[in-house]
Amino acid sequence: MHEPPQRELLPPEFAPQDAIAINARCLVRTQDGHRVVLVAGLPIAHYAVGDAMAEAHAMVGLIDQGWADQIDVARAFGRDERTVRRYQRRFEDGGLAALGRPGGYPRGRPRTDRGRARRVGRLRGEGKSLRQIADAVGVSEKAIRKQLRRLGWPVAKPVQAELPLPAPAADPNLSGSAAPAEAAVESAAPAADPNLSGSAVPAEQEPLLVSADRDPADRRVDRLLAKLGLLEDAAPLFRDGERVPRAGVLLALPALAQSGVVDTAREVYGSIGPAFYGLRTTIVALVFLALLRIKRPEALKEHAPPELGRLLGLDRAPEVKTLRRKVTHLAGLGRATEFGRRLAQRRVRDFGDAMGFLYLDGHVRAYHGKRTLPKTHVARMRIAMPATTDYWVNDAAGEPLFVVTTEANAGLVKMLPDLCKEIRGVVGDRRVTIVFDRGGWSPKLFQQLIADGFDILTYRKGRSRRRLRWEFREHRAILDGREVVYQLADHGIRLLGGKLELRQVVRLADDGHHQTQVVTSRRDLPAIEVAYRMFERWRQENFFKYLRDEYALDALVDYQLDPADPQRDVPNPAFNKVDAKLRKARAEVIQLSARYGIEALVNPEAKRRTMRGFKIATTKLASPVKDALRRYAKLEAQRARLPRRIPVGEVVSGDVVQLATERKHLTDVIKMVAYQAETDLVRRITPHYHRADDEARTLIHSALANTGDIAVTDTELRVTFAPLSSPHRTAALAALCAELDALAPRFPGTRLRVRYAVAT
Repeated sequence: MHEPPQRELLPPEFAPQDAIAINARCLVRTQDGHRVVLVAGLPIAHYAVGDAMAEAHAMVGLIDQGWADQIDVARAFGRDERTVRRYQRRFEDGGLAALGRPGGYPRGRPRTDRGRARRVGRLRGEGKSLRQIADAVGVSEKAIRKQLRRLGWPVAKPVQAELPLPAPAADPNLSGSAAPAEAAVESAAPAADPNLSGSAVPAEQEPLLVSADRDPADRRVDRLLAKLGLLEDAAPLFRDGERVPRAGVLLALPALAQSGVVDTAREVYGSIGPAFYGLRTTIVALVFLALLRIKRPEALKEHAPPELGRLLGLDRAPEVKTLRRKVTHLAGLGRATEFGRRLAQRRVRDFGDAMGFLYLDGHVRAYHGKRTLPKTHVARMRIAMPATTDYWVNDAAGEPLFVVTTEANAGLVKMLPDLCKEIRGVVGDRRVTIVFDRGGWSPKLFQQLIADGFDILTYRKGRSRRRLRWEFREHRAILDGREVVYQLADHGIRLLGGKLELRQVVRLADDGHHQTQVVTSRRDLPAIEVAYRMFERWRQENFFKYLRDEYALDALVDYQLDPADPQRDVPNPAFNKVDAKLRKARAEVIQLSARYGIEALVNPEAKRRTMRGFKIATTKLASPVKDALRRYAKLEAQRARLPRRIPVGEVVSGDVVQLATERKHLTDVIKMVAYQAETDLVRRITPHYHRADDEARTLIHSALANTGDIAVTDTELRVTFAPLSSPHRTAALAALCAELDALAPRFPGTRLRVRYAVAT
């Protein structure tokens, strides 16, 4: 005989306002900081709000006694069902004590910090196994596996399985090769352990990328192969299309091939392990995004992945998390400096004529976060604030060569020896003149640089004798295709007590008054070229402004921190505080002494004939002067006991940190390559466009964002661009396409030759 169902004692709609109905029989009421659990009107649990252990025990009791199920309890107490089940397991295993857990990280369990994370990435890049890394770092193998996943390393072993792959496409060039699907898997699989991504592969040994998919819009088989560890990079697979958005970015392919960014990345990084978006795809995607003014990975949320994927020969472009993970993985290898150095060496090999004059200047990236970072003067804001300084080296045409990030905003005088050492490693033994501003003025440093084989060109700092008007002569010349006219005075100077002899060229401004002194060790150049090369330093300032506006050069790439040297010396705050008081006391002494002197000057000698009489008459005026002098002497003695600079660890409370530099350096190198590609297009279109001096970059920007029709043949990838806004701009684009077409570029990873044209 079945018992009749129990009648609902308290339907949910009649529950009190301060109560939450778990079900028809159970309520939870909260009042005055306490909470009570009622079943059929009888309290079964009573605890203070915030007592997590007692609340967990009440939830377990409701379920174990059969008064409520997990779903109702989780909903009423604002918990997830998995959390409630976890409470049940803990209570079954350890009773009431198991429901209480101390806060913070579990004791006795080792944890990996950022320094260990970098070490783990470095050891993995050297080919160490998980067990070897765990023994070296001192944590479990499971912790190493999790850390590698967070760094973007694939840690799963490849699955050796035979897959029923589809037959190759009817047109073999759509997949980049006529090889069958089995050959595609064989050539795509890495020769060694696919989990090792630190080994460098020479460019000439890279196998041609092939695809096992038939449909360029559906790459599921390639994605599966990558998931199984059998594919290191997806082959570009293009399909026909009309009015493909942003197809104009393919104009940059010849410049990318000349820069060698893909080959150099492969030489430096090797691969990033089994992945659908491999190293080649990641590098090309980053350069394309920079050229399209998609300035950060987060901005990819505003663009359709299938549309961007068509430009890469993929069904979808990498999205925000994927791209950030790839960049983080590359940064974890710590090879951005070597990557930039090899690109610079290749550029010197191709454009050696522009390396005779190299411009050095620092760019300050202001920081607006909450971390305590070293301050420096931001010239464009005219204020000192937390910032990071990057030093860029540009060639004679103003194009970037490489960039170095300083530690703790080191000044140009301190950075010049390191920069010159890096320059010598890039340009070799050729003669180089380094051009910099007054921030690098140091005659002792000049002596060292000249002894190292460098010529210098800079502004003179400090006071110097003005040249007389008759010493200036008018100089005219045609330099870089334009006429230059200066009023110059040329003579020699001696520094360091006559030990250093240099040449000084002084320019007289058009107003006939202002004089600008330029100091150099080059005695073989005409005076007008010395002045011209110095004043062309503004090209680098314009470069910084352009990259800030168009490429988000100052963007904060990540929020990671690196430990900094706690023994690095910084200005002593106590010294500066006393020094400020001393300057104020000095001003007071000067003011009171001046008043006392005026009284002595106008002293009526008929009344006070002697100085003793004057002092007696002006006692009230002399007393403040004496007090001010005593305060000044006391402060001066106090300042003398304080050191000017002290270790930063004595100033900063807590850890001494700096912004992580590796990821920022890598993205800066990519932006530098994109800017060089854009400049190459500007240089090529200039002879075909009348207003190139004013509008060449604007025209190239429009061309890169232009739509186009894509057609794929057996051996070619044909791109036909839509006309631009006016006939003369369209004619310039057509001339550019004809010039690029003659270079016969190929899309990276394929044998497809890219052909350019403009629709009539």
